Amino acid sequence: MAAAAVARRGRLGREGRASLCSFLLGASVAALPLLLGSSSSLLAAPGLRGRLALALHVAGVNAALLFIYPRPLYKIAVRACFLGFAFGCGLLLSAGRSAWRHFGWYMCSLSLFHYSEYLVTAINNPRSLSLDSFLLNHSFEYNLAALSSWVEFTLEKLFFPELKQITWLSTVGLLMVIFGDCLRKAAMLTAGSNFNHIVQNEKSDTHTLVTSGVYGWFRHPSYVGWFYWSIGTQVLLCNPICVVGYALASWRFFRERIEEEEITLIHFFGEEYLEYKRKVPSGLPFIKGVKLEL
Repeated sequence: MAAAAVARRGRLGREGRASLCSFLLGASVAALPLLLGSSSSLLAAPGLRGRLALALHVAGVNAALLFIYPRPLYKIAVRACFLGFAFGCGLLLSAGRSAWRHFGWYMCSLSLFHYSEYLVTAINNPRSLSLDSFLLNHSFEYNLAALSSWVEFTLEKLFFPELKQITWLSTVGLLMVIFGDCLRKAAMLTAGSNFNHIVQNEKSDTHTLVTSGVYGWFRHPSYVGWFYWSIGTQVLLCNPICVVGYALASWRFFRERIEEEEITLIHFFGEEYLEYKRKVPSGLPFIKGVKLEL
């Protein structure tokens, strides 16, 4: 029974395979400059030929997805393809020498984060897999924060263009993004089927307390990873206002989320979790978790 469970967890199901193929299909937009015999700055200063190629690519890929997948899988495929397209466009901007290069890094980071959330869930815990696993509709506040960062980047690029050309600072942000995303995905893989995007209020038969791997470093490594990933995206963009805003908003969100989650974990595991809580820090600055004893 245990071996069968591991096998199911390690196998990529139909939804996962559809998402991966669609993501790669969308990302194939990065090959357009080679097909057109033009430079990688296709998006920085696209002519009529470039715009037409992008439009035909989007229309052609969408038509292919409609033809290949039935409607339930198409809903997955079109989201994965959109993220792949954003990733491919980010690669094109990153490879160019325009002032939008660092925004290309950001596009790659953002799209890969959201797609990998779905893919790792498909591998790790397919029973909880849904369209929400992409986290594209995480919350109104999350979407507003993303929009705010794009507005700040655009306005500062127009009025203070030199602020967006601090390559060493953007590199620091990119390293924060890579570290944060890798830590989060390591936490998801380590937790296995115990990981869920939604805080669980009922303990399942297979629910166990994970304390090994990255959970031996921090009690909440997935939140630590997301926290530094989110701030890193704004350091990457050289967005001073959003760096502060993201740090404060993320800290407050995770403080409340950790307290809510730890109440549930104490209810599930009792003294076992309290002992773990005493030994291992939360991982987030000035957040100690719920103050509750049995």
